[in-house]
Amino acid sequence: MNIMKFRPLFFVISILLIGFAVFSMIFWRFKPSIDFVGGTVWELKFSKQVETQEIDKLFGDNQVVLSTITPIDDNQYSLKFANIDSDKKALLTESIKVFDADFEELKFETLGPSLGKELLRKTIVAIVLSAFFLFLFIGRRFKDFSFGISAVIAMFHDTIILIGSFSALGHFFNAELDALFVTAVLTTLSSSVHDTVVTFDRIRELKKNNYKIEWTELANQAVTETLTRSINNSMTIIFMLTALVALGGQTTRWFATALLIGVVSGTYSSIGVAIPSVLFFKKRAKRK
Repeated sequence: MNIMKFRPLFFVISILLIGFAVFSMIFWRFKPSIDFVGGTVWELKFSKQVETQEIDKLFGDNQVVLSTITPIDDNQYSLKFANIDSDKKALLTESIKVFDADFEELKFETLGPSLGKELLRKTIVAIVLSAFFLFLFIGRRFKDFSFGISAVIAMFHDTIILIGSFSALGHFFNAELDALFVTAVLTTLSSSVHDTVVTFDRIRELKKNNYKIEWTELANQAVTETLTRSINNSMTIIFMLTALVALGGQTTRWFATALLIGVVSGTYSSIGVAIPSVLFFKKRAKRK
């Protein structure tokens, strides 16, 4: 199977995806949750059936603007808004008691913006360190640093697409960047590298058996032999995540969506980005 003949197509697809991701991040930006910008999460359980419009009006009457109202369970809601002082919280509590005397407060949590900046800083550091150690490990493991560079390129390819996708989802569907999204990004880095390393390992084994084989032919054979395994492995995860996106709760839906995008992108990049990158470096080295 001559999959590598589609390298120009893979290149065009990746450029289009990254171009859209960059466009989205520049022009649509993001909808950060309180995990990044600071704010308050208040989870309430009402004793009667309540509509989100009623909750929004109740808080609006007390000059508190709700950023999100998320249903968690029957008559149970997670409310997010800017930080308030103890006097304002007491006033809101009294108003809620008038509205529903038997309501329950399940959680009240306040996060300052400084913690959000710290989380963002640590996320960036984690991605950079992951890329650096991945480059060193794969380069030394395969005794060829072109493999390490290619794996890092594929990893950043998937990261940019995932982040850009959430910028677009935030613009059209109000998806927020939160701590779970950070978890999804770091998980995507791992899943992206997994299939890539499997294919790289097969290339190394084939090269040992026939060191004279041409690199493009070698890549085609390795991809052909590992393609079915990679697809089957990815599809089991994709089916599960699709079910979570369609049927899961509101609190985990965007997390599952991020993982789904990451898995699909990672499966593609292993074949369409990592292997063509190795061939590019090999061809360049041969010319020199």
